[in-house]
Amino acid sequence: MKINIVSVYSDVLQSNIVLRLCNGYHRVNKALEDIMKIVADENLAFTDYFFAEFGEIEHKAGRTLTHADVVDAKALLVRSVTQVNPALINNTTLQYVGSATIGTDHLDINAIEKQNIQWANAAGCNAQAVAEYVITALLHLKPTLLNAEESFTLGIIGLGNVGSRLAYMAKLLGWNVIGHDPFVQQDTIQQVDLNTLLSTADAISLHVPLTKTGSHPTYHLFNAEAFAAMKATAILINSARGPVIEEQALLADIEKTQRKVVLDVFEHEPVISEQVLNAVSLVTPHIAGYSLEGKARGTQMIYEAFCKTFQFEADKSFESQLPVCAQYFEGQDLKSTLQKHLREIYPIARDDQALRACLKEGMIDQKAFDHLRKTYPLRREWAAHGGPKA
Repeated sequence: MKINIVSVYSDVLQSNIVLRLCNGYHRVNKALEDIMKIVADENLAFTDYFFAEFGEIEHKAGRTLTHADVVDAKALLVRSVTQVNPALINNTTLQYVGSATIGTDHLDINAIEKQNIQWANAAGCNAQAVAEYVITALLHLKPTLLNAEESFTLGIIGLGNVGSRLAYMAKLLGWNVIGHDPFVQQDTIQQVDLNTLLSTADAISLHVPLTKTGSHPTYHLFNAEAFAAMKATAILINSARGPVIEEQALLADIEKTQRKVVLDVFEHEPVISEQVLNAVSLVTPHIAGYSLEGKARGTQMIYEAFCKTFQFEADKSFESQLPVCAQYFEGQDLKSTLQKHLREIYPIARDDQALRACLKEGMIDQKAFDHLRKTYPLRREWAAHGGPKA
């Protein structure tokens, strides 16, 4: 039998081509299957810079995330507006949840761990920004505090990352600082019991997590009894969690004492009534920690935890992405710089006006509230202007 060598060679060549095409198809298909889906809150800073190399990022509105959004994702990146609970994460492919926030009360940690999902938060990421927010608010309400020295006593409840940072910055201004925290001992801060702080402080700033159980719950920590123990002239600032203050007790106290109050968070947020806005001296839309550095630092912290979870090398830093800004502090002391440039560094009245402008039929419009936070022009921390940091 005569064999046609050319024909055989052609058949073999075609078979090899088909085999290679099939193998190539399977490799491409496998590669597509291995592409990591990452769902991220659309308001996170520098998400693409830190995470784009690892897979496909889907940017979503954090407050309205659903199970369908994350069912086939491997990683979820959130802020405090997302409730990470069984309804969101059960029966998904999630392996990692990162929250670029200090607090964790929006994370159902038991449910997360039950699903064998690794998780991380960003404790301390915006502590400097919040400390500067508090000082800015106080100086806005009472500019003479800049030269009050030790005649002014600032009481700080909660001496973790934010509270200890605030104490340091307040001491730079010469203020007397007292603190209360049943769980933390700070050698550099004079610590007193709660009643002593309430009756002594000229201003009180809250920096506690929201807890409803345990020996020292913080839910409604400031109720009618607490307000009665305070000086009528004492300023109250809450940039921690809204429900730490009982709203109705606050309103009754303000009506009685005309107390100056600063709220960045609200008990029923994002439901905020005109009654509350009219009573409170200064309001802002939950942005106390919204510095460019704070937001970037938070994203970097959950990026580093993400890399540890998936065994990637973490080799990026947010500092390389920050623009240079005006150096207000160069050649000047802290007080003179704040006196001359505080409104340029952080015009806090603008935030108050923007939130009040969202009133609609007696309530803050929720979409407008979220839009304010989404489009917020991130301020820079004092250190970026050449100033001090803790």
